[in-house]
Amino acid sequence: MQDLRSLSAEFPFAGRLEAIFLRPARDVPAQAVQEVRALEGLGLEGDRKVGGRRGGKRQVTLLQAEHLPAVAALLRRDAIDTADLRRNLVVSGLNLLAARTLFADQPLHLRIGDQVVLEISGPCEPCSKMEERLGPGAYNALRGHGGVTARVLQGGRLAVGDGVRCGVGV
Repeated sequence: MQDLRSLSAEFPFAGRLEAIFLRPARDVPAQAVQEVRALEGLGLEGDRKVGGRRGGKRQVTLLQAEHLPAVAALLRRDAIDTADLRRNLVVSGLNLLAARTLFADQPLHLRIGDQVVLEISGPCEPCSKMEERLGPGAYNALRGHGGVTARVLQGGRLAVGDGVRCGVGV
């Protein structure tokens, strides 16, 4: 029987990068792109967060694609526009919440494509602006489904369709 330490590091299946969004400025619609360059210690080139301080916890935001239908259902909609959620990367097939390290001496990393390595730094809670973008109840519909934040440990090119792997030293 495996212990919690080994189970928390086991991700037998890769996920997929479904979408990339850049937020060029505050209160400006997020822009979908097919590829982008991740900058080590900063974030995504062209995103407003890159201008922040180096080494911050919110360099990149990620959203679980499988959560989109749940949020839409909670809002009594058939679907929602992913761009309205203002997260940078939409990932399917890999539980992003489980990709956050449980043990300080056993860091988990996400490898996207061949070059980029991220470390999940925490939850990405919704803000009050979600009510304006998606309507009444959006803030609470997104709680627990808002995604995660990450740091860029190794920069490089990301593209829609890239594989996303998680593990120790991926």
